[in-house]
Amino acid sequence: MTPEVLSLSNNAALFVGAMLVKILAVFIVVILIVAYATWCERKIIGHMQTRLGPMRTGWHGLLQPIADGLKLFFKEDIIPSQASVVPFILAPMMILVPAFITVAVIPFGADIQIGDYIVPMQITDLNIGILYVLAMAGLGVYGIVLAGWASNNKYSLLGGIRSAAQMVSYELAAGMSIIAVFMLSETLSLRGIVAAQQAPLWGAVEWLPNWYVFSQPLAFVLFVICGMAEINRTPFDLPEAETELVSGFCTEYSSMKYALFFMAEYANMVVIAGLAATLFLGGWSGPFPGVINLLLKVFAFMFFFIWVRATVPRVRYDQLMTLGWKVFIPLALANIVLTGIVVVLLQ
Repeated sequence: MTPEVLSLSNNAALFVGAMLVKILAVFIVVILIVAYATWCERKIIGHMQTRLGPMRTGWHGLLQPIADGLKLFFKEDIIPSQASVVPFILAPMMILVPAFITVAVIPFGADIQIGDYIVPMQITDLNIGILYVLAMAGLGVYGIVLAGWASNNKYSLLGGIRSAAQMVSYELAAGMSIIAVFMLSETLSLRGIVAAQQAPLWGAVEWLPNWYVFSQPLAFVLFVICGMAEINRTPFDLPEAETELVSGFCTEYSSMKYALFFMAEYANMVVIAGLAATLFLGGWSGPFPGVINLLLKVFAFMFFFIWVRATVPRVRYDQLMTLGWKVFIPLALANIVLTGIVVVLLQ
């Protein structure tokens, strides 16, 4: 074997090995965050309501996610006799899988060098990364609609239909809100958007980063609120409104299928928090090593989502649709026009 072929073979092996390590590391981190987000939510809401939250399973209930997982794993898995079996089984996975594979394009640190090979701290850098994210987010609604339809339950079907209308409305507003970010960064790559936020703000203040939350505050607020609506977080959890739809699209689910719906919700929380941090808060940039900066920003957003759940009541469905179509979409359009005028004037 010639030296050139040997070098090529070594580089290929190093590339594959680095890719597998990154995929495994990201998957483990996301799984741990998803598992302990349930514990954090119960603890935080408990303390906000002058309660203790989980306390009996482990120190301060730290083993509660493990206990819940074991309980759901060994519970009886019931499929209704009138349900469409194959879609009923596939629906939870159709919600969970897009949430996990979306994390692949979020950068979590600066490139590192191993020998002669540069390893990007990102599973893959697509030049249309944000379009990939929006496409994967749109796939999640199919799982919810399929779960509602396959259950052959009128309350589940109503939850699925609600989810379809809600996600179409707010996905449109969320997508339009981040167009202004593309106009400023001139790229659809998430790594490129993070790089565009590295220069000092307006080229004058050295210690103040050029995070787009400062130049695009309206887009930031719209994206965060629309993101909460897209992942069905309170106060936008109309597809599973217990008071009116029993438990909405997941009424007929039990055992691990039921757990998959909750895993998908918290995985989507991680994705929305990671995207908000990447698009508006400089991603992994900050005073600490890259991964730590990104995780701190993600945890801050997740705390905000939990805080909102503890304090804001659920909106009515007509209020939900009015807010999406008559408030958020016009505001996003106005922000695009204003940003375009500013960009042209500055040029």
